[in-house]
Amino acid sequence: MEKFDVFSARDLRNRSGELLKDAEAGHVSLITKHGKPTILAIPFDNWLLSHGVHRAMALHLFASHQLTLAQSAKVANLSLEEFIELLGEAGVPAVDYPPEELDDELTVAL
Repeated sequence: MEKFDVFSARDLRNRSGELLKDAEAGHVSLITKHGKPTILAIPFDNWLLSHGVHRAMALHLFASHQLTLAQSAKVANLSLEEFIELLGEAGVPAVDYPPEELDDELTVAL
């Protein structure tokens, strides 16, 4: 699973540099206040510029295995089919199975 750091509001005083390094490396981070999610920090990157905030957030969260395909489609405000097309445009695989696992799944399904 890709790196996903959580910072408390208090942490930001001492760890703001780490938050910036995460963003530069393309990692999404979560900032909390009193243990509740307050801010989702999304890297300002090509996905954000090309697709907008909702779609970029959905792409990042799906690519880092934080959300499922269906959940990511909802975040992006797209149908499942439209989100799968967006994944293709962004170069993100919609299915991330090792070949052996995919063969097993297909055997069970068929």
